Amino acid sequence: MSHDLNPLNDPLWLVIVKVVAVFVLLLTWTIFNVWFERRVIGRMQNRRGPTMNGPLGLGQALGDGMKLIFKEDFRPARTDAFVFSIAPMLTAVAAFTVWTVIPLGGNVTIFGVDTRLQVTDLPVSILFILAVAAVGFYGVVLAGWASNGTYSLLGSMRATAQVISYEVCMGLSLIPVFILSQSASTGDIVKAQQATWLPLPGGVPDLPSWYFLLLVPSFIIFLISMVGECNRLPFDFAECESEIVSGHLTDYSGFRYALYFLAEYINMATTSAICATVFLGGYTAPWPLNNIAWLNDGWFTLVWFILKVQVLIFGFVWVRGSLPRYRYDKFMALGWKVLIPVALVWTMLVALFRTAGHENWFTSPAFLITVAVIFVAILAVVWFSGSEKAPEPTALEKAEARKSLPGAYPTPVLSDDLINAINASASAKQIGAGVGTVKEGADS
Repeated sequence: MSHDLNPLNDPLWLVIVKVVAVFVLLLTWTIFNVWFERRVIGRMQNRRGPTMNGPLGLGQALGDGMKLIFKEDFRPARTDAFVFSIAPMLTAVAAFTVWTVIPLGGNVTIFGVDTRLQVTDLPVSILFILAVAAVGFYGVVLAGWASNGTYSLLGSMRATAQVISYEVCMGLSLIPVFILSQSASTGDIVKAQQATWLPLPGGVPDLPSWYFLLLVPSFIIFLISMVGECNRLPFDFAECESEIVSGHLTDYSGFRYALYFLAEYINMATTSAICATVFLGGYTAPWPLNNIAWLNDGWFTLVWFILKVQVLIFGFVWVRGSLPRYRYDKFMALGWKVLIPVALVWTMLVALFRTAGHENWFTSPAFLITVAVIFVAILAVVWFSGSEKAPEPTALEKAEARKSLPGAYPTPVLSDDLINAINASASAKQIGAGVGTVKEGADS
């Protein structure tokens, strides 16, 4: 799929205007999202949230940001000065850089120049996004290493394993998108979703081929990976206060802490923007408004894009206010034992059916027979594996099984000698209590 508009043809002054506009948009959006999260969480917890500073408490987030900027910014002793300072800058710069290839809207006219609401586009824009996001997490790892503290180092090591695991999940969930759109360009992916997926009768507007309808497993895996990539509850293991104080942020304060705080909320918007671009049609209007020309063109496309991203950000906040923190080993098992295998199998199925459609395999009797045999075999395996259930163990067998597990939680396994000693002590106490009772009765 070729580009109908080459962003590199924009004059230099227009590129600078776009960059400044994106920078201002992200800063403003972050202030709003801090307020938005506090208000939503307040409603979920039956309280009002910020109300005092500004109308509806809108000035609270701005005041918090100003406080962090002017707060004393100190560096603990025995830390690596250069790495300690460069780490938050890496994270913040990466958070802004990703937005250069995300299409915020369709074609518009800016000061007489026809252009797209996008700084630039690349044939491999999605891969560029994943690469820059990985660089951003170097800031988390370097912060833990440079801080020279146990809590900071533990938080950065958790973040390393978490990012490696869930970037694999996120990358695998995007491969079916590449297969259907035949491109890794964000602009081409949005245009590919404007095609008709399901023609409806009676003059009803046709359903567009948004990929969350066609690639449901990929969409679900991407949503889970979003939360893991952003270190948000219930997956905030890199900085969970109840275990490691604040993780890699423990020794940071002032402006350097504000950079991490800013990057977290920008990353939340970034992953939501990627999801909206590759699965929700990007800047195009939702059905049935997609067939109304003036609602699906020009500056109106920016409104649809912002609304879609804000709905996904609401999902982040909703999850935070609803679910408790996951256990770390279960979180890693979810990624490696569930999401990655499912993503691999799903990618193979999408590639198979895409090839079958191109080669007209669906009209071949041999292909249909092969699919039927595989389906019957899977049903047979599921049926027989479910029918052969092991008998329920007795209470004695359960007790013996617990004894065979050294250090089993929550009741530690005691040796036979220790059990005999405890029983003998208990018997002696009972005999002593009985003798005392008899003696007291005799004396009375």
